[in-house]
Amino acid sequence: MITSIGLTKRFGGVTAVDGLTFEVKKGEVLGLLGPNGAGKTTTVRMLACLISVAAGEATVCGFRVGEEDDQIRKRVGVLTEVPGLYENLSAEANLRFYADLYGIRNGAAAVEKYLRMLDLWERRGEKVSGFSKGMKQKVAIARALVHEPDLLFLDEPTSGLDPEMTKVVRDFIERLHQEGRTILICTHNLDEAERLCDRVAVLRSRLVALDRPAALRARLYGRNTEVRLARIDDRMTAAVRALDFVRGVRVEDETLIVSLDDPVTQNPALIRELVRSGGEVIAVREQEHSLEEIYLKLLRQESAH
Repeated sequence: MITSIGLTKRFGGVTAVDGLTFEVKKGEVLGLLGPNGAGKTTTVRMLACLISVAAGEATVCGFRVGEEDDQIRKRVGVLTEVPGLYENLSAEANLRFYADLYGIRNGAAAVEKYLRMLDLWERRGEKVSGFSKGMKQKVAIARALVHEPDLLFLDEPTSGLDPEMTKVVRDFIERLHQEGRTILICTHNLDEAERLCDRVAVLRSRLVALDRPAALRARLYGRNTEVRLARIDDRMTAAVRALDFVRGVRVEDETLIVSLDDPVTQNPALIRELVRSGGEVIAVREQEHSLEEIYLKLLRQESAH
């Protein structure tokens, strides 16, 4: 759905996006992560043909950015961070206006479909100026979808929403994913990214990392099993280190942290050896690192280069 090769954007002497190369597959949800000013929104604007490209090339939905922009605009939906609705129009009138712009044959039915999906049908006749931020965000999401785009760009879709409305929007995005929609999300909410995204791309003007969260976790931290014991002595640690599948062992308090290639298949043998060497096992779990930890470590590594 998206292919970007060396995509670059400059504003005066500042390079906002520097040689960005990546792909988004059909039906995938890709998260763009990065600090303020990292180029996330600029990337979306280039791919949605809202601003020009300084260098590099990209195709979206099979069409070339900068050459077939009208075809791309027909096939993508964009949710900006600020909804930008017509405040003096009703929710229904806002959506009908955009349905007409896209030349939708049965615009009324399309508008009704998404107002109902987002629980706004009963308030369709009210001016959006009286809506809460969350309700306005739902209208903006419906606007991005009313023409049934092949690809959806979401820029901070839950920014500034309360927890209840955040869950509503997040659940709706998950529903779209289950329907096979292709989605590119810019977000600072790392928990949200881990819940929603198949892969994440970390940006700092250029691409720092791109992969599944689990793959990034394994690359940065390996896979470790934590074994909590009643006590730990040298006999136990020596027995564990002697196992041919163990990559490393360290002790923290009364917990052994053991590096393995595949904890699921190797944990049983590890625990048997600990028990044989006199260990009294209290708890076993695979060590976990949040996407926030992964993200911060990647940025620290990038800054050190």
